[in-house]
Amino acid sequence: MSPEGYDAFEDPYCYPGTSVLRNRLDIRDQAELDAFEVEITTLRAEEPLPDGDFGPAHYRRIHHHLFQDVYAWAGQYRNVRISKGGNSFCYPEHISAQMDALFQTLQSAEAFAGLAQEAFLDRLTPFLSELNAIHPFREGNGRTQLSFIGLLGEHSGHPFHFEELNRETYLPAVIDSYFGKLLPLRDELRKLLT
Repeated sequence: MSPEGYDAFEDPYCYPGTSVLRNRLDIRDQAELDAFEVEITTLRAEEPLPDGDFGPAHYRRIHHHLFQDVYAWAGQYRNVRISKGGNSFCYPEHISAQMDALFQTLQSAEAFAGLAQEAFLDRLTPFLSELNAIHPFREGNGRTQLSFIGLLGEHSGHPFHFEELNRETYLPAVIDSYFGKLLPLRDELRKLLT
């Protein structure tokens, strides 16, 4: 098992013989790396996030912003196959095309502007579910997703209150969405809106 419980095979992202991701500080202890990653990405998340057009390149810039101090590959799509709990995420050779197709459904943040809360959730929930199923980065997908939808919500007049996020209920809802059960994720997102 590697970070966040991912299964990855012949993983060039990790130090040989370990499941610890290669990192800028050359930290070889998983607990120490986890602590550093949380600390620095939390600080980066408090800074203004990169502006953009809410497309795939913008999404990669957000990941880079959050993880630039930790990983040299921050903002780059992964090039290894990963799974979690036996469930495979998008194969790396398809990530770019899948991200382009998904973000084409978004078209722009304007697609969400002016929507009432329920309509906003109707559009956001399947988008977020599919984004999670693609899982474009080797690490940091969840934090990037939340940062991105935070920007999208702010831009659309539906600001999220992530301090209210309950990992005990949110994470199972994200897992359910992988299997097409979107209602729990929609309910979790509703709890985070004003």
